[in-house]
Amino acid sequence: MKTKNNQSSERKAKPFIGILLFIISIILFITTTPFGLVYGMGYSIYKRFLKGLGNFYLEIAISIDQLGNVIMQHILNALWLKKGGYKFGNKDETISSVLGKNELQNTLTKFGKFVVYILDKIDEGHVFNSIDYYVEQKNSYGDIQL
Repeated sequence: MKTKNNQSSERKAKPFIGILLFIISIILFITTTPFGLVYGMGYSIYKRFLKGLGNFYLEIAISIDQLGNVIMQHILNALWLKKGGYKFGNKDETISSVLGKNELQNTLTKFGKFVVYILDKIDEGHVFNSIDYYVEQKNSYGDIQL
């Protein structure tokens, strides 16, 4: 994808750099997350009480879901999708959004449909309400399609 200055917004990393940045991100996550959680909980309660705390946790849940969509993409594509389905793996999309898109296209396997059934029992209409229609689809190499 190109920006206004005709520069690519998707950065390609050399394998070693990608692995090094992954390790650094894990170390930073482990060492700083407890402080961020405690401060964020206190701030949320102070600003908006329980509603603020609920919103704070919802934002964290969505971020974790997006991370799962990337980390689990290969196994989810293999287990939950029929051939030609909308693929998991976009860093800006949740697993539920991808499930919803595939439910609409009827490209879920029986296992994928079972997962949708469970999610919809917990939160009625969950996968359809989670669909993000404004996510740019990536191709199988991780590049954004133009």
